[in-house]
Amino acid sequence: MIELGNYNKLKVIRSTSVGVFLSDDEDTEVLLPNKYVPEDIQLDMELEVFCYLDHSERPIATTLKPKIVRNGYAFLEVAQVSDHGAFMDWGLEKHLLVPFREQAIKMEEGKKYVVHCYLDEKSFRLTGSSRINKFLSNEEASYEVNAEVDLLVSRKTPLGWEVIINNEHKGLLFSSDVYAPVEVGMELKGYIKNCREDHKIDVSLQPIGAKMLEPTANLILEKLNENNGFLPLHDKSSPEEIKRTLQLSKKAFKKGVGVLYRERKIEIKDDGIQKL
Repeated sequence: MIELGNYNKLKVIRSTSVGVFLSDDEDTEVLLPNKYVPEDIQLDMELEVFCYLDHSERPIATTLKPKIVRNGYAFLEVAQVSDHGAFMDWGLEKHLLVPFREQAIKMEEGKKYVVHCYLDEKSFRLTGSSRINKFLSNEEASYEVNAEVDLLVSRKTPLGWEVIINNEHKGLLFSSDVYAPVEVGMELKGYIKNCREDHKIDVSLQPIGAKMLEPTANLILEKLNENNGFLPLHDKSSPEEIKRTLQLSKKAFKKGVGVLYRERKIEIKDDGIQKL
């Protein structure tokens, strides 16, 4: 079955003046227009294409790579606002519509928003929504502490940043765990910090506990290399100074320095650390 809003692996079955027709195992056909047909196309060749509805509401295939797929999330720019809603640039000729009813706040042309793409069951059209919370549920979420996950930053809150975890769950990145600039729309690697009984999930941008030592030590070593082997940071340096220089907490800095010292990669001096 050809799935609209997603990538499909289809077979070339015939060529016409307007393009080639592709088919799935159930003999469902879709047109790949000439402008997307590869030069080395042959009958029975398999192609991976993205399928969606064109301006005439007909299923169509393309070799273009959209910025978002069905049931996914992405940070998209509003290309145009009309009486129907906001049309988002998702990398295809026909823009993705976010109806007014699906806008968490009124969208403006030229601005970017985190949106979800879904198939509207009534209209059978791919539709966008910035009301992303109604598509996210943590009830069946199951992660181990320190598990590496993909994050999309969706919203700033008084406590920190709300994030979308692995394209299906909602998490919170506390401001106290952020030591580098974070903005809505950023795609980051993160780590599970805590899965609570109330189904809320806390995440961090660094591994916690023992796993934190190696990447932190490497970061400090990289900074030493960038600064001729010396950093004027030590036990008495303020947390603000350490954060400004390394984007690390003072606790993480001390752990990283400890690793480097035990491995005899640095010398600890009164006025800073020196690479050996």
